[in-house]
Amino acid sequence: MAKTVADLLKQKDWHDERKKLRSILLGCGLEEAVKWNKLAYTHDGGNVAIIYGMAASCAIGFFKGSLLEDKEGKLVAPGKYSKAMRRLHFKSLEEIESQEKLIRKTVEEAVALQEAGEKVDFDDREEIDPPQELVDAFDDDPDFKDAFDALTPGRQRGYLLHFTDAKKAETRARRIDKWRGAIEQGKGLHER
Repeated sequence: MAKTVADLLKQKDWHDERKKLRSILLGCGLEEAVKWNKLAYTHDGGNVAIIYGMAASCAIGFFKGSLLEDKEGKLVAPGKYSKAMRRLHFKSLEEIESQEKLIRKTVEEAVALQEAGEKVDFDDREEIDPPQELVDAFDDDPDFKDAFDALTPGRQRGYLLHFTDAKKAETRARRIDKWRGAIEQGKGLHER
């Protein structure tokens, strides 16, 4: 895992693109840190943006992206359950350079949201019922249920979404077995 900005900048995938996005974000007056093994950018102590390097694209993610205007329709939710995060995706350095004005405008809007203290409303998220396979696992092992209940609500939700996304009972049971150790260690789905 990358521990420093320098470590992240050495990554070979999206190397030039990452450096360009970083330059733009720093040029907008954001502070830089390493969070979640990624380059993250804050303003007045609040998370504003993060740089992603994925298989088919790189992106800038905006933590309060769902509150942004997005007049050009370029912001994309990372998943069907994403309530707040929205990303701008790029497939080349040239694409980043051609959209630099849009990137800067979006960052300025995200900073304004942070300064205004705007918050994404998470209260209207639908409740996710645990699948029967998880209920059965809890019945078989009360310590496992206690470990799950001790997780933060966000970690619980992440696991429930992952488990219930599986269409077959066997797949749900297999996922529960696979993640049991992480749950017992108090870790979320995306933590190592």
